[in-house]
Amino acid sequence: MKANDSSDLMPRGPQPRIEVEEMVGYSAPLEGRRKLLRLDFNENTIGPSPLVVKALRNISANEISIYPEYNGLKEAYIKSLNQAKTTQIKTSEIGLFNGVDAAINAIFHSYGDRNDNFLTTSPTFGYYTPCAQMQGMRIVEIPYIGETFEFPFEKIKENISQINPKILLICNPNNPTGTRLSPQKLMDLINLNINTLVVVDELYEAFTDDSILPISDFNKTPNLIILRSLSKTAGLAGLRIGFAIGNSNVIDNIKCVTGPYDINSFAVKAALAALEDQQYTNNYIQEVLEAKKWLQVKLQGSNLKYHIDGGNYALIWPKNESLVTEKMLRLKGILVRNMKGKPLISDSLRVSIGTKKQMREFWSQFCKIESI
Repeated sequence: MKANDSSDLMPRGPQPRIEVEEMVGYSAPLEGRRKLLRLDFNENTIGPSPLVVKALRNISANEISIYPEYNGLKEAYIKSLNQAKTTQIKTSEIGLFNGVDAAINAIFHSYGDRNDNFLTTSPTFGYYTPCAQMQGMRIVEIPYIGETFEFPFEKIKENISQINPKILLICNPNNPTGTRLSPQKLMDLINLNINTLVVVDELYEAFTDDSILPISDFNKTPNLIILRSLSKTAGLAGLRIGFAIGNSNVIDNIKCVTGPYDINSFAVKAALAALEDQQYTNNYIQEVLEAKKWLQVKLQGSNLKYHIDGGNYALIWPKNESLVTEKMLRLKGILVRNMKGKPLISDSLRVSIGTKKQMREFWSQFCKIESI
């Protein structure tokens, strides 16, 4: 008989749940990005309002030494929503989270159960699937349609009726395809099954301005949750602040699975300052939209395959192998996200849209690499 390897004799310790043991975790951004042109993770590319920096510099030792306080943050956020002509939202209908990732995780923990069905689209944000796997849910992914990545509306409707999903998660506009679904079409899906929790991820909505929020009544549709953050627009990605908006009872259920002080005092201070300077954020959004139009014109004359729709990003298929182009851009100080292996969009690069100056820098280097 073959002797056991010494490692086989070592105690393994407590075993995780089978769902966790079989998971492949969502990969976070690489280190060493701060000195490069960050066009890889759809962040704000210029930084937050000067009011945010001032608020953080002025935080007192006393504020650091005590647990964070959240008074006024929900009210400030509601004020910013009302400025955007949104229907009146109550503070009880807003949940505060340590980034939208934490909100997504909490939603699955509070509503997803073993053998429940989770319905979503493909390709989409990669963190949804691990959260569903963690709960032992059955995952049903419906692909976008054709070269324009049309939303698979009829297929989603069929699946809501046939498999009775516990959670339906729609990124709108979708990351990475930019696909958009109108507010009324979304509401049609929400009204199909009151027992399906429909989560609409609106992190990129500010770049399209077609939110479902203005037509939402959470008393009539208690199965709707809308996700928002201050990462992509206000430049607070490094501080982690996210919002879930929905029926008060649903928000309470989700908050039950989070810690009492998940959001730190620095994030609270920064969020309040950013919401106070909404004009700064609006100006950045407008700059991105203008840069997006500029890049689209350049791509139209390039004979490259590309796709631009909602959000602050574009998909570009380089002539060279995508990994080669990605590496060469990095050597020039520019980061982009490689979509290799992702369904429907493999071998493309997702390029975040920054300012016009930043996009001119990207395009200049990209054209040299691609010999355009």
